[in-house]
Amino acid sequence: MSGTRPPSSKLLVALPPLLPRLELDPECGALLHGLADAEAALRCLESSGKMTEALRLLAHALPKREAVWWACMCARAVPDPAAKPEDQAALDAAESWVRRPEEPARRAAMAAAEKAGFRSTEAWAAVGAFWSGGSMAPEGQPVVPPAEHLTGVAVAGAVVLATVRVAPEQAPQRYPRFIASARDIGLGGAGRMPPEGGG
Repeated sequence: MSGTRPPSSKLLVALPPLLPRLELDPECGALLHGLADAEAALRCLESSGKMTEALRLLAHALPKREAVWWACMCARAVPDPAAKPEDQAALDAAESWVRRPEEPARRAAMAAAEKAGFRSTEAWAAVGAFWSGGSMAPEGQPVVPPAEHLTGVAVAGAVVLATVRVAPEQAPQRYPRFIASARDIGLGGAGRMPPEGGG
């Protein structure tokens, strides 16, 4: 159909502003030198086998809501039999904020992350929601806005944790699944992945 254009990816964002957030080693920095956008950088990191760096790039390149959702999808893709009810509550809180990114949901996500002890993928997804905006100070206190890059930091931590939990030797199979999920989310999809173990 001549009147339809393929959807534009949210990963087609300028790369240079993201680079300082990634804390790349000199080798990776050289690989990405001169590239214009995050999608091009992602392809470069994938082809060079720099998968952890690729995940971190995605965490910072996606818009905040989409990044938190991606962390949630990665958590669901690698279910942890040892997860506690507090971890599930943190995941639910993060997903609730994505669906309705309002102040009560943002603060509820942080409360859930605290109860989960900041240990899990689910907890860090919830922290990513809390760090998305608003204030980091308690309600009623002077506003302390979170730094712009903090959601990406939390999401990167969540996703990297998910790659190595339960069966760390499966990380090489998880990287491409997680990257494909992020690309789908960048194109407006849900980024859902079948959970490991068929659960």
